[in-house]
Amino acid sequence: MANLVAVTACPTGIAHTFMAAEALRRAAQAAGHVLRVETQGSVGAQDALSAAEIAAADAVILAADVAVDEAPFAGKPIVRAGTNDAIRNAPALIAQATGGAPVTPAAAAPTTPARGGAGNRPLSVVGVTSCPTGIAHTFMAAEGLEGGAKSLGYRVKVETQGSVGAGNPLSAQDIAEADVVIIAADTNVDLARFTGKRVYQTGTKPAIKDGAAVVRTALSEAGVYGAAGAGTAAAGSGDYVADAAAAKAAKNAGVPSFYKHLMTGVSHMLPLVVAGGLLIALAFAFGGINAEGPFAQALMKIGGGSGAFGLFVPVLAGFIAFSIADRPGLAPGLVGGMMAIATGSGFLGGILAGFIAGYFTRWLNRSLKLPRTLEGLKPTLLLPLLGTLVTGLLMIFVIGQPVAAALTAATNWLNSLGNTSAGLLGAVLGGMMAFDMGGPINKAAYTFSTGLIDSKVYGPIAAAMAAGMTPPIALFLATLLFKNRFTADEREAGKAAGVLGISFITEGAIPFAARDPLRVIPSLMAGSAVAGAISMAAGCLLRAPHGGIFVLAIPGAVTNLPMYVVAILAGTLVSTVLLGVLKRPVEQEVAPVVQDAVAAD
Repeated sequence: MANLVAVTACPTGIAHTFMAAEALRRAAQAAGHVLRVETQGSVGAQDALSAAEIAAADAVILAADVAVDEAPFAGKPIVRAGTNDAIRNAPALIAQATGGAPVTPAAAAPTTPARGGAGNRPLSVVGVTSCPTGIAHTFMAAEGLEGGAKSLGYRVKVETQGSVGAGNPLSAQDIAEADVVIIAADTNVDLARFTGKRVYQTGTKPAIKDGAAVVRTALSEAGVYGAAGAGTAAAGSGDYVADAAAAKAAKNAGVPSFYKHLMTGVSHMLPLVVAGGLLIALAFAFGGINAEGPFAQALMKIGGGSGAFGLFVPVLAGFIAFSIADRPGLAPGLVGGMMAIATGSGFLGGILAGFIAGYFTRWLNRSLKLPRTLEGLKPTLLLPLLGTLVTGLLMIFVIGQPVAAALTAATNWLNSLGNTSAGLLGAVLGGMMAFDMGGPINKAAYTFSTGLIDSKVYGPIAAAMAAGMTPPIALFLATLLFKNRFTADEREAGKAAGVLGISFITEGAIPFAARDPLRVIPSLMAGSAVAGAISMAAGCLLRAPHGGIFVLAIPGAVTNLPMYVVAILAGTLVSTVLLGVLKRPVEQEVAPVVQDAVAAD
């Protein structure tokens, strides 16, 4: 009697996957052998093989029509076939695996270099970085990981999941050769391709601050993704953390699961909001304040409620649910977002719909147990049907109307604010935008302001963009006007910060804040608060929620443009002056450091 393990997988992860598994089980039982099968279906891996089961196996059968990670089976005899072969001729595959026919040993497969430490090559680190906007934090975190790994003498390759797709993508060979996988992300990253690898998760900020420390922590604390008992959630759940230590690291990094789920939705929503806002602004530019004329009306339809703006709440809800429950959550989330629009509950209702759809669908996926022959009904019929039904009913009868009333009240209150009250709100939003420059506080202010666009409240987003532009621009000016307060590297970085600032990428200020937070952050918050306050108090409105100064040239994009420019300039001036006053000359700061270094020697 032989002890066998198998993996079945097909492109859809439904019929052929489970039919091949059942055929192999029956053939093994008929031949008197023990067989454990892992099915890699559309809702993730089911009955995942443990490391102990693989170690005890005499041979492995891979009946798959898609790529399967073979790293966990290193050193084991492997029989490779398609799902059709397993369905039609399972006894032959069982016989081949048990010695009745030649097997394909793992040793015959392409070999990978020896592992780091005891082998002939350095440790290999691969990573993935991602942030909600897919711009600054994504690439700064990648740079931090690469620099940290190289400083420790390790090989490194980092994939950036940015706003234009994956950059420097990891190949199957890169992943197979990796000793550890580091996910430095503020959104959820699909981990399916890292099954069987040691995975460590954290946010982008730790990687930006000290990439070497993140690499060291990952090597000591990473757990095997997909190993039995190693994770806090089932594979495919969309909420997986490799082990308890990784979960703790993610928590310490300030990226709890609910924030990641929300930011995943926001990251997919933002392109629609930006495209819709710019198209509406262009409609005003070509057709006046009423967007008159066929071309202006067409632009308004494409960008407005019939086009981009009509989609952004469903997409927000859909991808929050997708982040929580993977593919099965997408349909319930999208429909829940549509119900949010139908009930008038707007983006607040969309956020609630996304979380309801995601968590209910994930719970249903884990709780609903079916015979193996009916397992394929879950992702195609039961999960989307029940998830959509429950989410839709809750939105219509329980959640939609109260949230709509609250949103209407908030909208009326915002529209009725006087200059003083509006200025105070603008100051709060401005301070939040500069507090962590792209972090959770910044994103909370920006998400709040962006969501109000759907309710035709354009003042908060104007304040948020003005406040978000001032920190990097102020640092650029400060490096020119107060050169002795900055190192040569900082003065050089100031040029890049200026470009990022006029493009409304607040993250350009992060390197300066990281080096001297107690002086830089208060200076930037004060200037951003001034910019936000002036913008709101002056009644400035912005219909395009991104783009920096490049949007200001579009007629109709900004209401009360002269005062909006004044707000940005005033905020920048305040931060620039405070930086010059609060920061010490570099020479006064360097001397004690040098003395300490000499004393340490």
